[in-house]
Amino acid sequence: MNKIEREWWRTATVYQIYPKSFCDSGSKGTGDLKGIISKLDYLKTLGIDAIWLTPIYASPMIDNGYDISDYYTINPDFGCMEDFEQLLDSAHQKGIRIILDIVVNHTSTEHQWFQSALGNKDSEYRDYYIWKDPVNGQAPNNWVSKFGGNAWQLDEKTQQYYLHLFAPEQADLNWENPKVRDQVKNIIEFWAEKGVDGFRLDVINLISKQQDYANDYQGDGRRFYTDGPRVHQYLRELSDAVFNQYGAVTVGEMSSTSLDECQQYSALDGKELSMVFNFHHLKVDYINGEKWTQAPFDFIELKTIFNHWQQGMFGKGWSALFWCNHDQPRIVSRLGNDQEYRVESAKMLATSLHMMQGTPYIYQGEEIAMTNPGYTSIEQYRDLESLNMYDIMLNHQGKSEQQVLAILAQKSRDNSRTPIQWNSDQNAGFTKGVPWLDVAKNYKQINVERALKDQNSVFYYYQHLIALRKEVEVITTGDYTDLAAEHAQLFCYQRRSDKQTLICINNYYGKPLEYELPAHLELHNGQYIIGNYPELLTLQPTRTVKLKPYESRVLLINHH
Repeated sequence: MNKIEREWWRTATVYQIYPKSFCDSGSKGTGDLKGIISKLDYLKTLGIDAIWLTPIYASPMIDNGYDISDYYTINPDFGCMEDFEQLLDSAHQKGIRIILDIVVNHTSTEHQWFQSALGNKDSEYRDYYIWKDPVNGQAPNNWVSKFGGNAWQLDEKTQQYYLHLFAPEQADLNWENPKVRDQVKNIIEFWAEKGVDGFRLDVINLISKQQDYANDYQGDGRRFYTDGPRVHQYLRELSDAVFNQYGAVTVGEMSSTSLDECQQYSALDGKELSMVFNFHHLKVDYINGEKWTQAPFDFIELKTIFNHWQQGMFGKGWSALFWCNHDQPRIVSRLGNDQEYRVESAKMLATSLHMMQGTPYIYQGEEIAMTNPGYTSIEQYRDLESLNMYDIMLNHQGKSEQQVLAILAQKSRDNSRTPIQWNSDQNAGFTKGVPWLDVAKNYKQINVERALKDQNSVFYYYQHLIALRKEVEVITTGDYTDLAAEHAQLFCYQRRSDKQTLICINNYYGKPLEYELPAHLELHNGQYIIGNYPELLTLQPTRTVKLKPYESRVLLINHH
């Protein structure tokens, strides 16, 4: 396999499936693997290259499958190993690769390793986890769990604490133990042998902890375990032993990371990971870094962050590009206008992301511009984080129920987890039973069946963006310059390679706008290659650009 074939992911687009909400093949009310198989032709039509599946392993589902109790078994809610093998086979026949989500920073406390270690200091698995004695009768240090509360849980029988950076039911693995690292290699090898094409590694930059486990008097402890002392060594070891042996694509989810670290994780020599996810651009609607607030997004900050990462990763590493996932609200409701300009703003947001350097990820339903559901009662929510925050905001922060529900309607993870709207039948065609989470009320207007019948739909626009990435080399290889960094309404950037210049022009707001393109651009060699208002492609490019509400257009200039 030559380098270009091996690095297929540089011109690819990946589609994220959250199986629980994708398609139910029967009447359980939750999605499953057979449901995914039934929709592969739809994904083939969209043109995506790979599917990323969020975890489908055995799990008590405390954290939606990110708490794995057996890495070698399929969660019966989703089907069986035979179903998975059929999915893999059917996808491959259609030219679609499969990327599995794997969680190796922690396991479920129901995992047999932890069950053996609990209450037994002599267990051969005791040292698979991180145990510490109490300090002055308290937890070993003041680190805070990502889900709130102290990050240590007491094992009554042995009077030692174990570390859990997430829920108490998610015990952190001890990567200092070479046996743990060998087990991780075995797990990944098992799936690679089945023919899985790649792995998305959950919070992978947290696996190496500073070994003195010091108190953090400046923060919540994360500086002692984020991008920790041996993380690069561990990833190289894993890549060497497994990923590179199988030619697997790897994408690392990086929690609270920095550009410097990501340049190393995804360095072009391929010694660690293929690419990295970071989340900085999705905090621009947090007030003072606080998620559970209601606020408009900071547009200038959004452009600043993209500029920092696009320029910083250029020639050094590779990014995963995304607006949406199973933990983030729907982007058209978040940064666009999900009412009057739903279609235009969804296309504009897609364009402004897909013309950057990196590998774009589309989250299920994004390609038809599904919106947040606008739930009006706490009974409609299922997400543990949202239910906890409802209680905290209402009973401890003194907010009114109306305020709390407004914040949840903007920020809850359930916003993206509502069932996919396939058609206008009951339950949007997602299930014959009762859906586990209420379908958004607008499913009769917004659904796949309608999108496929409308040539101007968001679906066909995404199809065009996916195709352009394969046809226009500058999208993959060009550098990045923000042409209007301080403009309050316009996001306009340039991508440039030896052969081509591409200008991506986006009006992020619902009022018209006029803009002068820089004088150095030779427009007579230019043509518009995509835009979200149909009349655009008949226009000759001019220096003065007049944009309609949420208008997006892309200008390609071939150099002589």
